[in-house]
Amino acid sequence: MPTVETIYYSTMESPIGKLLVAASELGLRYVYFDKISQLPQRKGEVWIKSPEKVRAYEDQLRAYFRGELREFTCKLDLVGTQFQKDCWNALLRIPYGATCSYGDIAREIGRPQAFRAVGMANHDNPIPIIVPCHRVLGANGTLTGYGGGLPTKEKLLRLEGASFQLKPRSEKHAGNEAGVDTPSAQARFEY
Repeated sequence: MPTVETIYYSTMESPIGKLLVAASELGLRYVYFDKISQLPQRKGEVWIKSPEKVRAYEDQLRAYFRGELREFTCKLDLVGTQFQKDCWNALLRIPYGATCSYGDIAREIGRPQAFRAVGMANHDNPIPIIVPCHRVLGANGTLTGYGGGLPTKEKLLRLEGASFQLKPRSEKHAGNEAGVDTPSAQARFEY
C-alpha cells in the first residue's frame, strides 16, 4: 500500500506578495510565490490547510522581512535529487548579505563545469528565501533569473544590503545615465 504524506500549508502576506508556506512532519517543504493557481500537490501527498502547523516558519519569514532575522533556524525537509540537495545545501552556506555565482556553487559541490545544472537546481529550489537562491548572481555580478521575478530578487538583496549590479538599460527598462544601477540604501519592509 502506498504511503501518503500529509503536507500542512497556509498562506501569508509579505512585502513581496502572498506566499504559500507548506511543511511536512519533518520540516519546511515548500515556499511558493503567489503565482500558483492551485496547490502543487505531488503524488503521495495530501495537503491540509493548517496555519497552526506552519506558524513557526511564517514567524521566521516575518522576522526576516522586518530585518530582525539573518539566519533561519527552522527545520527543512528538502526533497530532490542528490545533486539538487548538494546545490541547496551550498546555498544555505551563503551568508546573509553575501552573494556568489553559479560557478562558485558548482565548484563548491565539486562539479566545476556544472554551473548550468546549478542554475536549474536553483530554479527548482522548493524553499526560496530560506534556501537563499536569491543570493546567486551571474558571473559578472548582475541579477539573473529568479522564480519570484527579478524585482523580488532585487528587493531581497537590498533588504540584506548585498552588492549587485542591474543589467544595462538595453536589457532593463530603468537605469541611470551609465545604463547600470547600483544598489541604493538598504530596503526596509513594514507591515
